[in-house]
Amino acid sequence: MAHDAISDLKQDEPHSARIYDYFLGGQDNYEADRAAAAQIERAIPNVRMVARDNRAFMARAIAYLGRQGIRQFLDIGTGIPTEPNLHQVAQTSHADARVVYVDNDPIVLAHARALLKGTPEGRTCYVHGDVTEPDAILAAPPLREALDFDQPIAVSLIALCHFVPGERIYEIVDTLMAPLASGSYLVMTHLTTDFDPDTVEGTVSAYRASGIEMEARNRAGVARFFDGMTVIEPGIVAIEDWTSDDNEPEQTDAVIPLGRSAQRPPAAGYAVIGRKS
Repeated sequence: MAHDAISDLKQDEPHSARIYDYFLGGQDNYEADRAAAAQIERAIPNVRMVARDNRAFMARAIAYLGRQGIRQFLDIGTGIPTEPNLHQVAQTSHADARVVYVDNDPIVLAHARALLKGTPEGRTCYVHGDVTEPDAILAAPPLREALDFDQPIAVSLIALCHFVPGERIYEIVDTLMAPLASGSYLVMTHLTTDFDPDTVEGTVSAYRASGIEMEARNRAGVARFFDGMTVIEPGIVAIEDWTSDDNEPEQTDAVIPLGRSAQRPPAAGYAVIGRKS
């Protein structure tokens, strides 16, 4: 199965992970991805900044969770390896941190070895899976071997849930969180029309025109993912504005910017961290 997934890279079909790689300046993308990216960039000229903001939030969020003592992470929609990868941030806080990566893009599977180079004390593994099949993800033997469900786990869904339109995504996230121990976390960024509706609606249209389904959600739609959880301060905010009260600047170097400058365009998405009771 893994061999088939690697051999069928579907180079003629754009994929969100490879488009994201292109926006981050990566090389693991094809002409179909670049053509789709060009359409998206016409709709949202600052899309490369948005991609970097998502990556920077991931690093800040994982560093924050490390300071809360979290040592287990499930990252779904991992994307093509781009430093800092999640395990690099997590294992900086705790060398024994365990990370399971999940993605459905065969090129991510082909590059998975780059995601597995963690600390000797910790553990990293990769599951080829799709967020729309949460039970299969949770039942995957590598995940079950790597993560202890009796201890808190942080689930990372960075720039992912807006690629699953409709109501089903809420059931999917509930399924992922249901078996996790109290004290587990949900980390998310999500596209929204709340700040700049015309630009974001154009972005959604550009993705759909490329054959990739997408749905931006408003603040209430994002908040719904965190029903029954404690939302960590500063709450549901623009991606680039999320920073915790206990932020330690020495742990967030130049590749992890904080805050909005006067020159920045309106935000494109929300960032949130919630804690399961």
